[in-house]
Order: sequence, then C-alpha cells, then structure tokens
Amino acid sequence: MKELLRLKKISDYHKFANIASPLHPLISLVDYSKVRYPENVEEYRWSQDYYAIGLKRNIPYKFFYGQQEYDFDEGLMTFISPNQVMSLANNPNIGHSPTGWLLLIHPDFLWNTSLAKQLNQYDFFGYSINEALFLSEKEEEMMVSILKNIQKEYEANIDKFSQKIIISQLELLFNYAERFYERQFITRKISNHQVLEQLELTLHTLFHEDMLHEKGIPTVQEVANELNLSSNYLSNLLSSLTGQSTQNHIHNKLIEKAKEQLSTTTSSVSEIAYGLGFEHPASFSKLFKNKTQMSPLEFRKAFN
Repeated sequence: MKELLRLKKISDYHKFANIASPLHPLISLVDYSKVRYPENVEEYRWSQDYYAIGLKRNIPYKFFYGQQEYDFDEGLMTFISPNQVMSLANNPNIGHSPTGWLLLIHPDFLWNTSLAKQLNQYDFFGYSINEALFLSEKEEEMMVSILKNIQKEYEANIDKFSQKIIISQLELLFNYAERFYERQFITRKISNHQVLEQLELTLHTLFHEDMLHEKGIPTVQEVANELNLSSNYLSNLLSSLTGQSTQNHIHNKLIEKAKEQLSTTTSSVSEIAYGLGFEHPASFSKLFKNKTQMSPLEFRKAFN
C-alpha cells in the first residue's frame, strides 16, 4: 500500500500539485488543467483537512474515495469532506489532459457563519455517496460561474463583507447541488457504506444529546458497542477507509463541537470543557491546541 500523505493546509495541496501558492490561506479555486502531480508515480494516496469541491472533465485516473471507486461515468462534480482518504491511480484507457476546477475550503473559513452547522446536513459530502454529480451544459456553466464569483471575491481587496459574500455564493452552489443530486438519485443507484453511515449517525446522536457533561466523552468501546462491532474491528476498518482511528473520529467530533460553542456562545472555556465531558479543562485545552495549533481562547479571539 502506498504511503498516506497528510495535507493539513490548502497550501500543502498547492505544493503537491505543483501550482502557485494560494492567494487566501483558507479558500482557493484551482484551475485543474494546471495541476501536475509528481511524475512516475502509479498511485497517489492522501488525506486532507479541508473540503474539496471538484468540477472536472477527462480525468486520467481511477479515483477512490475511502476504498470505493468514485463513479465518473457521467458525472462532473465531486464533494469531499475533510479527513477522508482519497487515492488516484493512473488509468491507461484515458490519455486526455484533465480540465475543470477544484474549490478547496478549510473548515476554519466557515466558523461563525451560517454554514458552520449547515454544511454537515448536505448528504453529498458523506460516505453514503460515491458517484459524481451529472450536469447539463447549462447547469455546468452556472456552477462554474458561481465558482469564479467566489474566486473574484477572495482575489479582490478583502473587507468586512468578503466572507459574507463568499458564504452566500457557497450556499447557492450547495443548494443547486442538492437539487441536481435529488434528481439524479431518481434514476441512479446510490452506493452506501453502512458502517460509516452508522458511525456518523451514532457520533451525531452522542454529541447532540447535551448529556456529555453527565455521561462523559464516549469511549471507543462504547461507540463500537453501539455499532455491534468489536472495538478492534471498528478501528481497523476506519483506519483502512479514512486513515484515522475510532479515537480520532471521536476527537474530531469533540473539536467540531468545541469550535461551534467557542464561536457562537459566551460560555467560558471551563464551562465548555465540562459540558463536553472533560473532567479537567486543561485536558480539553491540550487536545484543542493539539488539533488546531491554537488555544481555545486564541480561536475565540480570531472570530471576535
């Protein structure tokens, strides 16, 4: 198995793809025709800490999301969540050069906006879907227009309205994608990965019952029990599909919930820590800084 690359920042992808550095650290629209992955490599595997929305043609690779091949037979658009494992394998049957666009969005760009909570509600970012979105010619032109509007905004002089305008364009893009996918599902079969779907649902339930302060942080064994699996089997499965252990998935949910509360409430760091099931606020702060390279107070200050 090829070594798994970890792309933490959008600039990491730019370096990997041999393109110029991004103009904005948290959002970037890449011209896919300019992407040049390292040569003489038959397969690339990586996990990234940001969202990726692609609109591409003539893909000269077999593209895998988790362990499932992404279906490009008729589709154009892909929607990839952070912390998922992807791989590209050279496809000798396709010799054309790829074209299109790749929009990269770091989750920190979305905090304290309407999309911070809403984005996880879009099913097309989940593992339950492994087929690209089909677009008519007119629909493709419309989606590309929205992508370029986002690019124009972050390339212009940034002011207090820039983020709001970009967020509104993203919401428009996602709403159209939701409409087009719903139409597509009427005629095309959706491939589900049941264990990952159940894991996401289980963690969502555990972290939205507001009972963490009484029950404590869910353990790997408790999550595995909810899924009727052994803890070792679940961790091995998740590691092969996502590159992360069950513990990492739990921690990612904790940080997601913490960021939400730090950016939308006035609760103290200690109150948030206890509410999330930590016995000691120092343990919470240590985990938060390890995951984000910022203390909870530094993160809150960045959005006030």
